[in-house]
Amino acid sequence: MVDTILGRKIGMTQVFDDRGQVIPVSVIEAGPCIVTQLKSVETDGYNAVQVGFGEVKSRLVNRPKSGHFSKAGVTPTKHLRELRTDDTADYKLGDAITCDIFKPGMRVKVSGKSKGKGFQGVVKRFHFHGGDMTHGSMIHRKPQSSGATDAARTFKGTRKPGHMGSENVSVRGLRIVRVVPEQNLILIEGAVPGSEGGLLTIQRMQPR
Repeated sequence: MVDTILGRKIGMTQVFDDRGQVIPVSVIEAGPCIVTQLKSVETDGYNAVQVGFGEVKSRLVNRPKSGHFSKAGVTPTKHLRELRTDDTADYKLGDAITCDIFKPGMRVKVSGKSKGKGFQGVVKRFHFHGGDMTHGSMIHRKPQSSGATDAARTFKGTRKPGHMGSENVSVRGLRIVRVVPEQNLILIEGAVPGSEGGLLTIQRMQPR
């Protein structure tokens, strides 16, 4: 069975547990994900279920994707992803994977693209301390030595100013607080990657 679903980050709020304690949660619209293709070891070399998520206007779908959706007999979706599984026999084209595959208390891994921060210096990007603010110093937030002198070059991976954010980030061990199947909502304790409206992948973690 597939233990992963696609979702959209709605935002954050807080709920109360049975003991009356406040829990900050991320609200995610999870699914429904429509099965658009089934892959098997015989034909593709591996087992996977391709699913689509999110509404999209038909005029925004290019012809190759439109033909792919027509072949599967499903409505076009905004996102397509493959979910690996051991067996695809339980699924057929057009089936919907919904958030009821999760239960409160489960631990999940949430993956998404982090917020883009644009071009940033080393103080914000890598939390450099910065130079002196007094005693005549004219360098406050600039990087100092690059580290290499004898090599006469800057080694790959040296922390420098540059583009920050917009990276794939995964957070493990987050706890599901509440599942609302009627509204396709999952409430997960804590923060999840990305901005509001961003695509997320929620995967159930196996207990150790």
